[in-house]
Amino acid sequence: MTWDDIRSRHPHRWLLVEALEAHSASGRRIVEDLAVLESFPEATLAMKGYKEFHRREPHRELYVLHTDREDLNITESHWLGIRAAS
Repeated sequence: MTWDDIRSRHPHRWLLVEALEAHSASGRRIVEDLAVLESFPEATLAMKGYKEFHRREPHRELYVLHTDREDLNITESHWLGIRAAS
């Protein structure tokens, strides 16, 4: 689904979505096809849902988004990571 389709079907909601088709360009993530995995009334519940889903399936590209947001403007972040000394 496109972001516009999702916004019209889920007004004023927090959503856990998966990017089904996406690519990178100029430091941004361009998402062309999304699937709604779950809908939430508030941000804290949406983030909790994200954490639980991501723990089970970390390879999937997931986002928590609010449908009042008109455009998807997703900036890519590259995590260097820090490992604890053993």
